[in-house]
Amino acid sequence: MGRNLQNGERLRPVDLARGNGLSTQAIRNYEEAGILPAAGRTPHGYRTYTSLHAGALRAFLALVPGHGHQTATSIMRAVNQGAVDEAFRLIDGSHAQLLDDRRTLQAVERALRDLEPTTVPEPGVGSEPVAVSGPGATFIGPLAAKLGIRPATLRKWERAGLVRPRRDPRTGYRVYDEADVRDARLAHQLRRGGYLLEQIAPLIARVRAAGGLEPLEAALCDWHARLSARGRAMLTGAAELEAYLRERG
Repeated sequence: MGRNLQNGERLRPVDLARGNGLSTQAIRNYEEAGILPAAGRTPHGYRTYTSLHAGALRAFLALVPGHGHQTATSIMRAVNQGAVDEAFRLIDGSHAQLLDDRRTLQAVERALRDLEPTTVPEPGVGSEPVAVSGPGATFIGPLAAKLGIRPATLRKWERAGLVRPRRDPRTGYRVYDEADVRDARLAHQLRRGGYLLEQIAPLIARVRAAGGLEPLEAALCDWHARLSARGRAMLTGAAELEAYLRERG
């Protein structure tokens, strides 16, 4: 709000809305969702709000950037229902998710540092053909051997979308180009770090979207910045929520 409210001062929906750049319909929606306590009513049935409602709105708007709209709504609803411990549990969950996201980012950075420049693997043996097209291209056997895993593991990663080898039109064998080898090595590093396939898939997608490892540096910096912004937003939200809790008594 743009001004200090006196205790007991009555506010209209439009007063709350204008002070926060919202519509009066948004204020009504927030009340119906439990984000705001129930409004008072005039003898003619019009809604009236107080400094308590203004504090609830400030707390909610401050919680959204750090926790997201859905979780922020659940936090405020729990507080307004007197279930403060449930609100704290939801906040703890957001902090745990942020910590997990930081660890994932650190794992990606470690994996990228550990990746050596891709070299052309030795040609396969046995029934696989000796020559493949394209620099750095290889077949499933040599790649599995280079990574110290089984070919079946590479096939499993393919089904999960971690690698996308093409098929040789003449033989039908899987052919892994340089980007596939890079993705397989990155997946291998993350698997060794204990990450699940469903956690790794979106990270591999980031590498592909960036066009390789070097352009990914900008994405990693942006990732760092967004995580830091989320952490700071959580602090701001916590301060506003604490102020609201004090006012509720």
